[in-house]
Amino acid sequence: MSVKRVGILTAGGLAPCLSSAIGALIQSYTEKAPEVEIICYRSGYKGLLLGDSFMVTPTIRENAKVLHEHGGSPIGNSRVKLTNVADCVKRGLVQEGQDPLQVAAERLQSDKVDVLHTIGGDDTNTTAADLAAYLATNDYALTVVGLPKTIDNDVIPIKQSLGAWTAAENGAKFFENVVSEHNANPRMLIVHEVMGRNCGWLTAATAVAYRERLDKMNFVPEIGLSRERREVHGVYIPEMHFDLEHEAKRLKAVMDEHDCVNIFISEGAGVEAIVAEMESRGEEVPRDAFGHYKLDAVNPGKWFGKQFAAMLDAEKTLIQKSGYYSRAAAANEKDIALIARCAEKGVECALAGIGGVIGEDEERGDELRAIEFDRIKGGKPFDIDVPWFGQLLSDINQPKNEAVETAHA
Repeated sequence: MSVKRVGILTAGGLAPCLSSAIGALIQSYTEKAPEVEIICYRSGYKGLLLGDSFMVTPTIRENAKVLHEHGGSPIGNSRVKLTNVADCVKRGLVQEGQDPLQVAAERLQSDKVDVLHTIGGDDTNTTAADLAAYLATNDYALTVVGLPKTIDNDVIPIKQSLGAWTAAENGAKFFENVVSEHNANPRMLIVHEVMGRNCGWLTAATAVAYRERLDKMNFVPEIGLSRERREVHGVYIPEMHFDLEHEAKRLKAVMDEHDCVNIFISEGAGVEAIVAEMESRGEEVPRDAFGHYKLDAVNPGKWFGKQFAAMLDAEKTLIQKSGYYSRAAAANEKDIALIARCAEKGVECALAGIGGVIGEDEERGDELRAIEFDRIKGGKPFDIDVPWFGQLLSDINQPKNEAVETAHA
C-alpha cells in the first residue's frame, strides 16, 4: 500500500507522552518519508466526527522537537466512544439516526487518510480497531497504528506504557512539597491519592520515586526535621486487600511517635466497597461514556481519609491528588527515549501496512512490535510480587499480605 497521507489524534485523559509522541511521529515521518502528508484531528475522535483538523506544515515539521519540551496535547483530547451512539448524539457529535462509525469513516475517506495514528489508552485504541474493522467491511483500506498512553501502565500485553515513568516522577515531586504540610497541625494525616483506576503500578512507582528523593535529602532530627516525618507510612492499591482495623493500629503507633502519618492510595483502591456503600444510601454513582464509575464522584481519597482519621485520632486530615499535576507534565528523558523508539517502529509499520498498537509485547519476549488490536485490553493488574514493591513495603514496615477487607469497614 502506498501511503500518501496519515492522520494523528490523541484521546482519553492526558499523559506526559502526548505532546512528545506527536512530535516524535512528525520527526520520524520527516526523516523516513518526508513526502507523506500529515493531518491532525483536534480533540481526538470529536475532531474526527466534526471534521475539525489541520495539516502539518513545513514550519511545524521544522519545530517538531519543541513538542518534547511540553506536556498536555497541543492538538487536544476528548473522551468519545464511537460505538456509544446515544452519547455521541447527546453531545452533538452526530445527528439522530447517524452511525458515529460511519460518520468517522466517511470523514477519513473524504480526507484521503491511509493511516490513522491514535495515541491513547486501551479505550482509544480499541475504538480505533472498531473503526478499522468497519472500514474494512466497506472496502476502504485503512491502517490503524496506535501508541499506548496510560499513566496507570495497565495495558495488556504491553510492558511499559508511554508517560508512566514521568507521571511517577512528577507525583513524587508533588508530594515532596505537600508532605511539609505536616508541620501545619499536630497529629496530621496526609493522604496522597494517585491515579490508577484498576492498577496500582503508578501509586507504587510514585512512592518509590518519592523515597529515592528522600534518600538525597539532609535532615536535622534534633529540631524536628526528620526523615520519619516525611516518610511514606502506607501504600494502598487495588491489588491488595487489607484489614482496616489492623492497619489503623499500625499507623496509630506511627502517629503517636511522629505526630503525623503519610499514606499513598490509588484512586481505584476500595472503589467497589465505596460504591456499594453509596448505593446503599440510595445515591446514584455517575459513569462516563465507557461505563466507568466517575472517580471524582466516588472520591476514594476522602473515604480513606475519613476512615483512618477517626482510628488514628488525627486532628487534621489533608487529601491531596497529584493526578492533574503529573499527567500534564512534559515527558522525562527516559520516556522520550521510549516514545522515540515506539514512534519509529510505528512509522515503519504504517509504511508497511501493518496495524496494531506499538509496544514491547510481554507475551512475545518483550519484542517491540505492532500488537494485534484483539489482544489489547485494559485493567492489567500490577504484579505485587515484583521485588522492588516487596522492598518498598519492607522498608516502610508494611506487611504485603495483610488481608484487608474494606467492604466491612
